[in-house]
Amino acid sequence: MIEQNLNAFADAYENDNIYALDNRLMLNWYPQRILKKSSGESLLELGLGHGYTTQLLSKHFPRHVVIDGSAEIIQRFRHLYPDNPSEIVECYFENFTTDIRFDVVCMGFVLEHVADPNLILKRFRRFLKPRGKLFVSVPNATALNKQLGYEAGMLADMMALSEADLAFGHQRLFTRKSLERLVQDCGYKVISTEGIFLKPIATHQIKQLNMSEAILQAMLTVGIDYPELCVGLLLEAEA
Repeated sequence: MIEQNLNAFADAYENDNIYALDNRLMLNWYPQRILKKSSGESLLELGLGHGYTTQLLSKHFPRHVVIDGSAEIIQRFRHLYPDNPSEIVECYFENFTTDIRFDVVCMGFVLEHVADPNLILKRFRRFLKPRGKLFVSVPNATALNKQLGYEAGMLADMMALSEADLAFGHQRLFTRKSLERLVQDCGYKVISTEGIFLKPIATHQIKQLNMSEAILQAMLTVGIDYPELCVGLLLEAEA
């Protein structure tokens, strides 16, 4: 069953995994970038994940609907954020339907998980208002730390899924070009693509160096202009 598969990945979203630092930085960063680039009264968000983005975005949109197919992740979110006002719908993305048209649709680190990204992008275009904004974030296969690992012989194939990818339920990786082409082919106009987290070394090395929060935040700020080298990509498009 799909639901069993989704719930099987729930433990990867605990905050004690190896990439907890990356998650804290990136998932608190890109919603702020979305808020700088968007406006309106309503937002439709795909996936709860760690809950960071839902908690942040819910403070800025009077109507905030979130879809998630995992009952366990929904329960975990409600336990962590009992006062969150978002409307949470337990549903697979492929089955979701509504008569509402939203100002913003957010697919934050979703398309690497789903069986058919084309289907998801095309289906959710119908839920956007005319000239409504789509924001998509995905892992980037050409991140600087991965390129360095590849050149050092520590990584055989930058496009191959790692053990961490598999633990999170990832089915694919993206490059800037492949993401932009996918979104355009699904009927959107790409407005911009920026980077999320310019990380020059592995996470465990960053921890060993005990880098300051100021340096970590600088990696996020500088990374905006270097999408091809960042850990993640944030694409802005309109219907």
